[in-house]
Amino acid sequence: MTNPFLEPSSLPYQLPPFADIADADYEPAFEAGIAEQLAEIAAITAQGEAPTLENTLIPLERSGRVLDRVATVFFNRSSADSSPFTDELEERIAPRLAAHADAIKLDPALYARIAAVHDAIDAAELDAESRYLVGRYFTEFTIAGAALSEADKQTLRDLNQRLSTLTTRFEKNLLADTNDLAVHVTDAAELDGLGASELASAAEAARDRGLDGWLVTLVLPTGHPWLGAIANRDTRERIMTASRARGIRGGDYDNREVVLEIVRLRAERARLLGYESHAAWVTADETAGTPERVATMLEPLATIAARNARAEKADLEKLAGHPIEAHDWAYYTEKVRKATYDVDTSEMRPYFEAERVRRDGVFFAASALYGVTFTERDDLVAYHPDARVFEVTDADGSPVGLYVLDLYTRDSKRGGAWMNPLVSQSALLGIPTAVVVNNLNVPKPPAGEPTLLTYDEVETFFHEFGHALHGLFARVTYPKFAGTDVFRDFVEFPSQVNEMWMLWPEVLANYARHHLTGEPMPAELVDKLQASSAFNEGFGTSEYLAAALLDQAWHRLSPEDAASVSSVEEFAAAALGRVGLDDPAVPSRYESTYFAHTFSGGYDAGYYSYIWSEVLDADTVEWFRENGGLTRENGSRFRERLLGVGGSKDPLEAFRDFRGRDAAIEPLLERRGLTE
Repeated sequence: MTNPFLEPSSLPYQLPPFADIADADYEPAFEAGIAEQLAEIAAITAQGEAPTLENTLIPLERSGRVLDRVATVFFNRSSADSSPFTDELEERIAPRLAAHADAIKLDPALYARIAAVHDAIDAAELDAESRYLVGRYFTEFTIAGAALSEADKQTLRDLNQRLSTLTTRFEKNLLADTNDLAVHVTDAAELDGLGASELASAAEAARDRGLDGWLVTLVLPTGHPWLGAIANRDTRERIMTASRARGIRGGDYDNREVVLEIVRLRAERARLLGYESHAAWVTADETAGTPERVATMLEPLATIAARNARAEKADLEKLAGHPIEAHDWAYYTEKVRKATYDVDTSEMRPYFEAERVRRDGVFFAASALYGVTFTERDDLVAYHPDARVFEVTDADGSPVGLYVLDLYTRDSKRGGAWMNPLVSQSALLGIPTAVVVNNLNVPKPPAGEPTLLTYDEVETFFHEFGHALHGLFARVTYPKFAGTDVFRDFVEFPSQVNEMWMLWPEVLANYARHHLTGEPMPAELVDKLQASSAFNEGFGTSEYLAAALLDQAWHRLSPEDAASVSSVEEFAAAALGRVGLDDPAVPSRYESTYFAHTFSGGYDAGYYSYIWSEVLDADTVEWFRENGGLTRENGSRFRERLLGVGGSKDPLEAFRDFRGRDAAIEPLLERRGLTE
């Protein structure tokens, strides 16, 4: 049979033909795709005509289609449904792909042609997107090292290949250790406080592994959603201890030496490329510009957040009657929230049935705002039985794309929640629409039982769907700008904006209904929740900033300083101590050995992006409130001027086009309780 990756899919929307893909298809497709693209690049550089957009950048944009198809499908699978086969192939193919990327970006003949087009840009008659394409290619190739000497390029190639191997190993170690450290409980009393839905999910997880009792599987961050409900302090401590033990226990899954080598090699690479640090190299091509600008924003916020967290801790200790430790914080926070605001977020779970949240909340808000509709396509097969496919159409009936939802956790899925494309829209390639995937990690209940989401899981659903809308709505010419292909410190902005609709009155009223009675969530419960919106923000902001500043600390090291670090734990403690975020009761959202964002997930020196983007988000929420909220007119403006442009223009220019000015920081400070 023909390898299914060698030609575009004939399925609707070019959905990959998952039912036809066998394990044996991947590696030959990778090899064929690499060879095809190298031949395409050689054809560009071999021509004798003077470089132009048409004979250099457009064929470059058209190149690599087979490789794109196989890589997109494979890396979605390795993240969402891994296996020994995917683990082994990924470790083998990652350095090959790194070498392939270098073969293109470090090709002197190709860089010379790109530079020539860039030098002549003022004399060329190009549309705005094409001009931006030329500038982006020249900048990215230059920053990637295209102007280095051949000897330095070889050093760079070696560094990139080794780093690709290490980041892959980090991810595989983390998944294995996360699964291994799940907390097994055989006495129901040890889980007192959990609801029937949580207990059923834990029992199902235990059965899946052939165990009696209950299994508390770990989530990616340090904390766990169930710590706010479990009354048994020893159980809470077991869960927290297991979470923080990932990657530091010795043995095959220990990530400490992996972290140290990644940091050292990234620092060496930055020096080779002419930058003081990896953070300087990364931020040079982000909206932030420099790590100093990141520090100027984050470090003052850390001081205020730590102050607020200390005040919150004092309130918790009054209620608890003993010193608060990390495993106590969530539990007593819920008690203080209840005592102070009469809010118990666990009371909301019966109103957050997953199917209703999806249909009458997440989809409803998008329909009201953008006019789109969603129809499940049971005839289209996704990559896993739990993944569902929905067709998205516009108000006039025209196709928008396909949305794939993969809701549930499983041992083969990495932690966290994310969005990624399976097919990216591009007018140049004749691909009119996109196919995007949302992955979450919601515990799966036994068959026939409802899936009741926590408050945080509902918020995560809305967040990730914001990424999905960005991927679906972008309409660009060039594949380089498709969907969410924007600067890293801007990409979280559309997803954070979408979180606002979770508690928007008309949206909440439409989906937050009791799963048994159908009764709407009591209005007073919502009012109390909104009144307490800034509650515990000292903790929330501190744990986030601890991770963001830890990421910066690792990546602002010079090669000499990186080489001198011998202990991951000691370095992290010192880094957080310097910014006043070293309270043991408020651990970093991610500690180094399970900080997947920065050591395997592409957010290296970029985890600051969430709060950086939140400045834009909070200001945009104010705009929606000032202009009538959930209306088609507002949705059209946001879609056309921000979501719809994808990465085809400077993101801050797109924001100014939408907002009419630069973002103000005051709405963010107010939201997070960071005003003095």
